[in-house]
Amino acid sequence: MSQAQSQVDVDLISINTIRTLAIDAVQQANSGHPGAPMGLAPVVYSLWQNYLRYDPADPTWPNRDRFVLSAGHASMLLYATLHLAGVRLVNSKGEVSKELAVSMEEIKRFRQIDSRTPGHPESHLTTGVETTTGPLGQGAGNSVGMAVAGKWLEENYNRPGFDIFDFNVYAVCGDGDLMEGVACEAASLAGHLKLSNLCWIYDNNRVTLDGPAEWSFSEDVATRFAGYGWNVTRVADANNLEMLARAYENFLKTNDRPTLIIVNSHIGYGSPHKQDSYEAHGEPLGEAEVKLVKKNYGWPEDAKFLVPDGVYDQFRNGVGKRGAQAHAAWQIKFAEYTKQFPQLAGQISRILSGQLPDGWDKDLPSFPADAKGMATRESSGKTLNTLAKNIPWLVGGSADLAKSNKTNLTFDGAGEFYPNEYRGRNVHFGVREHAMGAMVNGMVLSKLRAYSATFFNFSDYMRPSMRLGALMEIPAIYIFTHDSIGLGEDGPTHQPVEQLASLRAMPNMLVLRPGDANEVVEAYKVILQHKHGPSVLVLTRQAVPTLDRTKYAAASGVTRGAYVLGDAAGGKPEVILMASGSELPLCVDAYEKLKAAGVRARVVSMPSWELFEQQDVSYRTSVLPPDVTARVSVEMASTFGWERYTGARGKMIGMRSFGASAPLKDLLKKFGFSADIVVAAAREVMGK
Repeated sequence: MSQAQSQVDVDLISINTIRTLAIDAVQQANSGHPGAPMGLAPVVYSLWQNYLRYDPADPTWPNRDRFVLSAGHASMLLYATLHLAGVRLVNSKGEVSKELAVSMEEIKRFRQIDSRTPGHPESHLTTGVETTTGPLGQGAGNSVGMAVAGKWLEENYNRPGFDIFDFNVYAVCGDGDLMEGVACEAASLAGHLKLSNLCWIYDNNRVTLDGPAEWSFSEDVATRFAGYGWNVTRVADANNLEMLARAYENFLKTNDRPTLIIVNSHIGYGSPHKQDSYEAHGEPLGEAEVKLVKKNYGWPEDAKFLVPDGVYDQFRNGVGKRGAQAHAAWQIKFAEYTKQFPQLAGQISRILSGQLPDGWDKDLPSFPADAKGMATRESSGKTLNTLAKNIPWLVGGSADLAKSNKTNLTFDGAGEFYPNEYRGRNVHFGVREHAMGAMVNGMVLSKLRAYSATFFNFSDYMRPSMRLGALMEIPAIYIFTHDSIGLGEDGPTHQPVEQLASLRAMPNMLVLRPGDANEVVEAYKVILQHKHGPSVLVLTRQAVPTLDRTKYAAASGVTRGAYVLGDAAGGKPEVILMASGSELPLCVDAYEKLKAAGVRARVVSMPSWELFEQQDVSYRTSVLPPDVTARVSVEMASTFGWERYTGARGKMIGMRSFGASAPLKDLLKKFGFSADIVVAAAREVMGK
């Protein structure tokens, strides 16, 4: 047998190992999608084995290429590849261990409780999974954020002769991904930004879960992506390794735009009547069909979870060897870079370890008491600019509302992130909220401290991405302004009502709604030190008074989620008034009126329920004593959830309908937000 022939054989055996591991795992779990791994195995094998710059012995290498499986239902394709490539486990301390990230045991436990091989890939569970995917289009959106981060890091940290960052980002997507709006938004922006480090591999298998794709999808994908400004190339047969190699080479040579590789895949094995069925549906093949498929692969029909001799060696001598060499060369280069550019190298080390720079919180504004005050979006803008000046890798932008959200960075050297100008800190996402959420997640996964911004009502457009941010436990920052009916004339289409309650309901999402300018500063301090989950910052359009902190408690109480702002004499209140955000001043006014009338009142600022719930019982009961059952909550939002704090006897002042279009003062009157109404409610719950 010739050398070329034996190479083809070992390639095919390796590809069929990926396929059969996927088939066996799905069959054993009696759950999952075998079709996509069967069709895409050659595509992923060719990429990993010959092109992906990745060191399995150190999956945290910062200049590794990123591989994103946006078609997350094909998870076994990724797990089998991670296993065969020998990718090492990174422990909770961030140390690379000798253990495999995906052992054969874990493959056998596919989709079982507490395994590292869940039904869709989860980045916080499985080393080698770059991002959590499954909801279609999300991985595609993340990949654009990773590519943005790559370009930003290149532009800011590379120096002549020192390409410390030049990684590429590959994403595998299917028809479902390309139908989802989030991927369309992200592809549009990627084309505009000319992200030449981005390659999407589109599995054009003409099948969806319902049946043939032609039932719902007949667009010309190539023409669409050409219209977006992408380089488009085709591979007529997913099994043709030479054509795949040409397509990857074409991507690597393209330096002025992102690349879409359209791969036609069809599974030509097994019984003909089963073709579409096992590709389309998330279901095992069944024992008889498994045997038939294995027979067609020239595989022992009764063998399960078989890795033939030579397959591990094949991966070790391919991706393993290439990755180790590239990584070693990079380490030598980075050591020299550290000598020549110690300050930049120090920044890179902090970026990668998630640490903030020394003095990150210096020169933060402190706002004097002011009855007229300012909108919390204004104090946020001032605070964000100071922080970004102190933290060189704090990067972000808005969905075409930077001036409204006050998120544009205006200090000297902040700069804009434009096509072919990737140094700037202001990213212009355009009117693409969903892609913005997914991209910010991708930027954060690439270790930047990234933020997004839009109106609070449009958090609904970002919600799936935000949910995945929370699931991944990544410190993304989602900033929202125009947070209530207080935005006035734009009316109920723009006035958020139920969004606060819904985000508070999301596990691992830290929601902060500060009540004045100084609470905003404290909220940012909390957010930047919060490492294991995203934060939502909810801000006003309208001015709110800056409280006199010589008279009321210090704003540093924000760190505990809720705190006593003003108290009754001797700390023995008869009634407790609670609020977040712009409604806090109403409670303060009502508190003063009640105090003047001889009522022992307490006002509690509650910017973050999540932080408050993390405090110990003694602190929580010191703020909300259980024996004081006369309680009033005030929030220009759905009252849902407040009953946990008001109790059965308390009263909730809030929104029970959508808002209306009118000047602010008319809205406050119509919907009953005034100090007098708070006073009346307090007297009612006290039985007076």
